[in-house]
Amino acid sequence: MTLPDWNSLATQADETLPLLETALLIARDEYPQLDADLYDTLAQSHAEHLRPEIEAIEAWPLKMAAINRHLFDELGYSGNHDEYYDPRNSYLNEVFERRLGNPISLAMVQMEVARRLGVPLDGVSFPGHFLVRLPVDDGLLVMDPFNGGRPLGVDELRERAKPHLGGDIPDDNALLHILDPASHRAILIRILRNLHGVYAEREEWDRAARSADRVLKLAPDQPEALRDRGLAYLHIDHRHGARHDLTRYLQLAPEAPDAHALHERLVELNAGGAARMH
Repeated sequence: MTLPDWNSLATQADETLPLLETALLIARDEYPQLDADLYDTLAQSHAEHLRPEIEAIEAWPLKMAAINRHLFDELGYSGNHDEYYDPRNSYLNEVFERRLGNPISLAMVQMEVARRLGVPLDGVSFPGHFLVRLPVDDGLLVMDPFNGGRPLGVDELRERAKPHLGGDIPDDNALLHILDPASHRAILIRILRNLHGVYAEREEWDRAARSADRVLKLAPDQPEALRDRGLAYLHIDHRHGARHDLTRYLQLAPEAPDAHALHERLVELNAGGAARMH
């Protein structure tokens, strides 16, 4: 398996952006000796073990139940409830090896295996926890990979969305919109934003800056990533980079809630003398 080059991703269409390969590229930042072929082979072995059973089943929900049973019950993939914010939960090599992850990384394993078996499983950038969805005859089968692939009913989905919608319960149209499939780019950006949040909380500012920088490799000029990288640069005293990113953020999001405070920071930064490069 050949991993993509970071500098090629911004211009690549969402539908051709390789999900597994780019997720492993993210992991290689932290694990430079990562062997991508090992994890490609592991995902394929999971699929091949299931293939005879899946091919003998006709109904999509029953195919998916067999996949979930193998991944979560037999192989032991599970949500890391005890150490939810461990960064290893976001690195796919660690998820394959430890069989522990967060919602989005477990969804990626689930999607990778299902798709290799011809099951069109998609990710859902649901507020709160990432989910997966499968089209079925009468609508959508929505599942929670963090909790063993458990199917979720409409009422539970509404309740899960409610706290993220100002307390409003979404109607059918709003819920369907929330359940739209997430693009590969959106999935990868969400992984990186999770990593940025973990590293910022731990005050590991070099890794926080790196995570925001990788978002910008996927989506140049994304305002939040520019802000996040600029603030991380401030912490590691890369003032030239901080000045550039925060200036660009304010150009792109002049009405943002934090715009005034960051403008003040930028005034202080510009008054602080010449930038020092690190």
